[in-house]
Amino acid sequence: MNRIIIFANGDLPDLNKARAILGDDDYIICADGGTRHSSSLDLKPALVIGDMDSTESALLKKLQADGVLIELYPRDKNETDLELAIQSAIELDPEEIIILAALGGRLDQTLANIALLSNTQYATRNIRLDDGLEEIFFCRDQVEVHGRSGDLVSLIPWGGAVTGVLTKNLKWFLDSETLYPDKTRGISNEMTSDVASIKISKGLLLIVHTRK
Repeated sequence: MNRIIIFANGDLPDLNKARAILGDDDYIICADGGTRHSSSLDLKPALVIGDMDSTESALLKKLQADGVLIELYPRDKNETDLELAIQSAIELDPEEIIILAALGGRLDQTLANIALLSNTQYATRNIRLDDGLEEIFFCRDQVEVHGRSGDLVSLIPWGGAVTGVLTKNLKWFLDSETLYPDKTRGISNEMTSDVASIKISKGLLLIVHTRK
């Protein structure tokens, strides 16, 4: 399987930009209330997972009638619906997982969704949050950012200092330098080409790519 799209229950500010991310062969998973986004985009998910406290009962019945697999969990559980969706996606061993609508809305949920990606169990996985306007992912060694010249790229140390930061095709070049979590030096850099690269020696670096 090449790619799994997970719809979370956060904001999806621009349906057209979100639609541009999607491909015909994507395997669709909805984390509970993410069903409202798949419905808005006229997509039939392969799986809906969660405690179903955020999915309208009429929509849930329609999905069941359409043969969509529903995995129901109790409300009193240790994981969020999105974490359960990610775990199910990883079991299918895709090349890439893109999580839509995981940003905006409640701040605690947004922070928790970003923190999920820092799980060491996902270190070898290509997972990112994306809503068409912004994409968020972690750099553990080296990554590329694909966009356009003028796009904003913020480099945010996660959980401690990040050393040996080397960038290419960013306006403010970093040459084997250290970024600290209590400083804002890595915020709002700019792409000078359609592809920028970031490499680090040690640490965990959060990449936030804002498309213009």
